[in-house]
Amino acid sequence: MRGIIMRVDGMATADGATGRERWTLSRMPDQTGRCAVVTGANSGLGFLTARELARKGARVIMTARDEGRGRMALARIRAELADAAVELRRLDLADLDDVGAFAEALLAESRPIDLLVNNAGVMMPPLGFTRQGHETQFGVNHLAHFALTLRLLPLLCAAPGARVVTVSSELHRRGRIHFEDLKGERSYGRIAFYAQSKLANVLFALELDRRLKAAHLPVVSVLAHPGYSDTNLQTNATSGVLRLFLRIGNRFLAQDAEQGVLNQLYAATAEGLRGGEFIGPDGFREMRGAPTLVHPLPAATDPALAARLWRLSEDLTHLTFPSGAERVQ
Repeated sequence: MRGIIMRVDGMATADGATGRERWTLSRMPDQTGRCAVVTGANSGLGFLTARELARKGARVIMTARDEGRGRMALARIRAELADAAVELRRLDLADLDDVGAFAEALLAESRPIDLLVNNAGVMMPPLGFTRQGHETQFGVNHLAHFALTLRLLPLLCAAPGARVVTVSSELHRRGRIHFEDLKGERSYGRIAFYAQSKLANVLFALELDRRLKAAHLPVVSVLAHPGYSDTNLQTNATSGVLRLFLRIGNRFLAQDAEQGVLNQLYAATAEGLRGGEFIGPDGFREMRGAPTLVHPLPAATDPALAARLWRLSEDLTHLTFPSGAERVQ
């Protein structure tokens, strides 16, 4: 934990604090009446997020690129929670046109959205490209969620106390934005471009917070990262020696996903968050532990860098802030 001096929802966060209550699912507020959209909800942290929000009474819209896997995940939740208000919608984050169609379908229904959890992601694949020609990790992890958030902003503005949770990674600290080679065509490294996408998540969420506050829009933007959690993300998207290395790490170093997901559930539901907070594990190097407030990489808090990335993201997605929020004002 890096010198944070706040207290949120009874959670002491100053270095050296003692007697702090660890946040667990038992402290998660009731979510009855709230509507949540969770991307990548067919497995891993997204599945657990959807399940626990539904358990607490939220209506949850689960998204998945693979409809078959999505239906299996939906069935698992319904088998465990017979009265859960959950539904599945297909969403391919590697296609900005599909992101637009998904958002337009929700806008047509005109039901406010209380919570958007930008959870889905790809991790360290070979060099590849989205349908619009963007490097896969930057396109899926950042641009798609940038576009989805801006498109759904009217519905978020219509819900009192709405919140956007963007899930990043501790690896954002190793990232830089390769403005001169965003597609990785000159030099591509799986880890470097994953770190870039996770840094982009942090820059986006913090700049979104600034813009929401400046525009006096009633939406809170916060961040979370799960530490080193044992999910299928590390092993399904990688191959070769890297996959073997991550499998060993999952077995001997990682905390289980049920613990890792607490960070984004805290960010999604805890009272007292005002926007701009980053929630991560309180243990050594933020690899594992209970949710607490953490500091991002200093460069990630640079408004000039964030503004540059924001302008680029608007150009690449053909969207602008506040992207029609006036439709629900």
